[in-house]
Amino acid sequence: MTLKITLGLIVLLLAYGIAYLYLNPQLGARISDEEKEAFTSSPQWQDDKFVNAQETTLDISISNMPKLIKAQFTGREERAPKNTLPLATFNKKTWLADTNAFSFIWFGHSVGLMKMVGLNILIDPMFGPDASPIGPFRTKRYSDSTLRIINELPDLDAVLITHDHYDHLDYDSFQLLKGKVKHYYVPLGVKRHLLRWDIPSEKISEFDWWDTAQVGPVEMTFVPARHFSGRGPFDRAESLWGGWTFVSDSQRVYWTGDGGYGEHFKEIGEKLGPFDWAFVECGQYNKLWHAIHMYPEESVQAAIDMKAKTAIPIHWGAFTLALHDWKNPVQRFASEAQAKNQNIYMPKLGVPVAFADAQGESYWWESYE
Repeated sequence: MTLKITLGLIVLLLAYGIAYLYLNPQLGARISDEEKEAFTSSPQWQDDKFVNAQETTLDISISNMPKLIKAQFTGREERAPKNTLPLATFNKKTWLADTNAFSFIWFGHSVGLMKMVGLNILIDPMFGPDASPIGPFRTKRYSDSTLRIINELPDLDAVLITHDHYDHLDYDSFQLLKGKVKHYYVPLGVKRHLLRWDIPSEKISEFDWWDTAQVGPVEMTFVPARHFSGRGPFDRAESLWGGWTFVSDSQRVYWTGDGGYGEHFKEIGEKLGPFDWAFVECGQYNKLWHAIHMYPEESVQAAIDMKAKTAIPIHWGAFTLALHDWKNPVQRFASEAQAKNQNIYMPKLGVPVAFADAQGESYWWESYE
């Protein structure tokens, strides 16, 4: 009798787990056979998945996985800020009155709001409080009540996604964005997630590497990155990943998205640079996944390769997703930038920035433990 009860509980747990995965809207949608067939026209689609232009492998195996998981989810408090990081209040009236050719706000991690030639452009709008919304362990944000910012934002001409990982594509954020967005621009394969979240199909455009869209006076190009994608255990690399460039008559901007160092930075710089502003991934790295997340010194070199006048480190300041201290990425980034004579800027969380043509002598994060 005990054996039957045990087997019954196992079956129930398995059924619950499967139902949780497939019914939870956070997971997004599964890829269809029609999508797979359509993706065969992309040079990046090989053997039923998207691939990097450069060979990219991770040093993670079954043997080192238990140790890695233990390290990831223990001692997080020591690697995070001791206190909540303050986020400046968004002032819609001031933002709309801004007449600068280019302004931006960094909300932490990889969330950016840009005003470019009067257009409001939002990138990777992950305002949620948790970067692990379906996992057994939570990844709490360093700042509180960030979802409320969405209600205060102006109407958005464009929302862009770099890839479908949870720390970049958030279900709760997208529910609050409804009614504010004219159009969504996403990598190949990401549209299916938005459709499941009740975003109208006619408001979504999918992009392969080097595809472009003209939005008013701004030309946006989806550019290569060295990374991967996936929201569940069985959909790895079934959508594309990349970065975005924005070019107008007065400004050139590059948002790298996530990814390891590679020759693509020079190629993008040669084709679409030089860039006035480059928002460069810097954070959440580890030697085991070095191929898909740069070390800070490589982030600086990437900025040099892409011909960036001013580089801003992103992908830090919001979540503990690796084993390094929360300040470590920008400490190393600032040191390397000084050594390589690369101009950088460190925006405060939520504070609008119009232009910075000189490297700051002090950094806001130095005031926090």
